[in-house]
Amino acid sequence: MTSNKLFDGIVIFTQVVKSGGFSAAAESMGHSSSYVSKEINKLEARLGVRLLNRTTRSIGLTPEGEAYYQQCQQLMVDAEQAVELITQHDVDPKGRLKISSPIGFANSYLQPILSEYMQRYPNVSLELDLNDRRVDVVAEGYDLAIRAALQLEESSLICRKIFSCKGYTVASKAYISRHGRPHHPQELSRHHCLCYSNHKTPGRWQYKDSEGDPIQVDVRQKVLSNNAEIQLALTLSGHGICRLPKFYMTDALASGQLEILFPALPAPEIDVYVVYPSRKHLSPKVRAFIDLVVEKIPPTVLAEDASEK
Repeated sequence: MTSNKLFDGIVIFTQVVKSGGFSAAAESMGHSSSYVSKEINKLEARLGVRLLNRTTRSIGLTPEGEAYYQQCQQLMVDAEQAVELITQHDVDPKGRLKISSPIGFANSYLQPILSEYMQRYPNVSLELDLNDRRVDVVAEGYDLAIRAALQLEESSLICRKIFSCKGYTVASKAYISRHGRPHHPQELSRHHCLCYSNHKTPGRWQYKDSEGDPIQVDVRQKVLSNNAEIQLALTLSGHGICRLPKFYMTDALASGQLEILFPALPAPEIDVYVVYPSRKHLSPKVRAFIDLVVEKIPPTVLAEDASEK
């Protein structure tokens, strides 16, 4: 028997037994009596045994039918429990939630959100991958990932924008003291630049002038790294100039450890997204986390950034 035929007729068979006849089963399932009878005949033919003894007034299970019915009942219970497990939206989230997030975003925003999520939903366990690497959400089994990008690449993933922040080109006072302050992006070709290797063109930095026209410069790559935390640390130590989203540098900018270069030029806007495999049948644990992130991320991020422009 082929596997795609294995469960054919089971639902109708169990309903016939529960209802005590073809007509009652047909009425409860919205079928005709003849359809139900034909499906039972096909099931018996496929199994090679008679399951039901029929008279004009009643039906009865054969010994083989009794044994088969007991197993079918268990299958139906198991199937209903499986459906209930993954489709209930009115129960507390449960299971393991696997998340990928950039380190800087996690440090700036996720810590209190994760703490509250665990308090609200104690039946969920978390698996966190805090890494700037662009993970394959589906192939690596992530429930969701957080991504920051100037422009999110096309994919089959569902994305939900959390907020936008500014990206700044920055240097430390020590670096500026030793190497001078560049006043235009084209001057970066003569400076030490710390580049982010996860970008498609890490050594080509894009800007816009005050009229909105593009400026493109091929910078001198002093350090190429896939980790923004390392870039920030080396920049703070005076080893070069880097470009990062504001959420990586909030404290360093507030304390004056870093200076924003080219303040007269429009700062690029970096969008932060939650991405996940599918909107359809979204599990309660994922839905609850996304809702909490949207609830807790400060709505003033854009306004604060705009005031600094």
